[in-house]
Amino acid sequence: MLTCRNGRLDSLTIRARAIDPVAGLEGPAKVTVEDGIVTAVESVSAAPEGLVLAPAFVDPHVHLRTPGREDEETIASGTEAAAAGGYCAIVAMPNTEPVVDTAAVLQSLVERAHEEAVIPTGFTAAISKGQRGEELTEMAELAAAGAIAFTDDGRPVVSAGLMRRALAYSAVADRPLALHCEEPSLSSGGQMHEGRISAELGLTGWPSVAESLMVARDLALAAYEGRPVHLQHLSATESVDAVRRARAAGVRVSAEASPHHLCTTDEVVRTLDANVKMNPPLRTEDDRRALVEGLLDGTIDCVATDHAPHARHEKDAPFEEAPFGVIGLETAFAALNTFLVRTGEVPLATILERMSAGPARALGLPVPRIAVGERANLVLLDLDSEWTVREDGFRSRSANSWLLGRTLTGAVVKTVADGRVVFAA
Repeated sequence: MLTCRNGRLDSLTIRARAIDPVAGLEGPAKVTVEDGIVTAVESVSAAPEGLVLAPAFVDPHVHLRTPGREDEETIASGTEAAAAGGYCAIVAMPNTEPVVDTAAVLQSLVERAHEEAVIPTGFTAAISKGQRGEELTEMAELAAAGAIAFTDDGRPVVSAGLMRRALAYSAVADRPLALHCEEPSLSSGGQMHEGRISAELGLTGWPSVAESLMVARDLALAAYEGRPVHLQHLSATESVDAVRRARAAGVRVSAEASPHHLCTTDEVVRTLDANVKMNPPLRTEDDRRALVEGLLDGTIDCVATDHAPHARHEKDAPFEEAPFGVIGLETAFAALNTFLVRTGEVPLATILERMSAGPARALGLPVPRIAVGERANLVLLDLDSEWTVREDGFRSRSANSWLLGRTLTGAVVKTVADGRVVFAA
């Protein structure tokens, strides 16, 4: 269930280079929207230089901090940030205060989204009660209340037995599991990727095997139970290889990577800036390249921001004491365009597909398309616009971005979500 506040459906005409990898659309076009519906897609001889119209983005992994930490983010501020980032739909994680592990908590969020959300917003529910990994939630009841998927994101399901039961019950609930893969006995105390730089800085390392070991376990259980799984924020070469092998063997698995893991490495941790501290941690250039290869060949079929707001005082602490997590909704496209597209590593069409159709398919959401008769979910991009990431420019309530002070190329000009213009620069 995706929910947002009601608003007037819009009519507009956009002339730009249209790219929709799913619809096979590529070239100058004039797209007409009437009362929120795409009524015409016409080829034209030319379009404004640098402007690209694409299906709007879908983010399967967002932290809205509601309920409990509205000082960091609210449904209103988080969805405003998403609209500014070109998103027409987002899915929120359940590690809130209280955890979204009952139908009552979930239903209250759905009601709040109906009043506050600028764009369609879905909510996941926890796999285990309190995310403690001890007892399963009432999955069927939560699915009936509107849960998009089940996840203990932020914490792994350590017990293999509980994970197996969760996979079995997910069939009854008819919802996928989205899995945070981490072996805590290996990652415990880790502050950054375990390697040469952690040794030089004297920081406790978090080895990549702490992720890949749990990826392998969860894929084996998914294969045994014959159930689909979605793997969250992959960061390691071995994890990508495991997903590639599992998919070749017939396991139904989708996987996501975040812009920060695709675009940068643990080299930036030398600054000891807490805004580059995230879970999982930034890893090596070899890991980054493996993620990019996975993005190119479809092993990684989603880009997810893992937007994780934190209060300023929390991130102002020493690196070892600061919490993990960075925001990303408002910078995701620009970062990927700057560091991957303009450098020639990844084609623009691939980025657009992995930010829109890929995430939608992974969680069973409607796929945005530029096609006659479709509800308008569109993003207009200026590929040549340069801008500097500044704290006072965010619509999010938090500013813990790994990109503060960086100049990016590529900007969202307009976002149309569910037939309404929700952002215009």
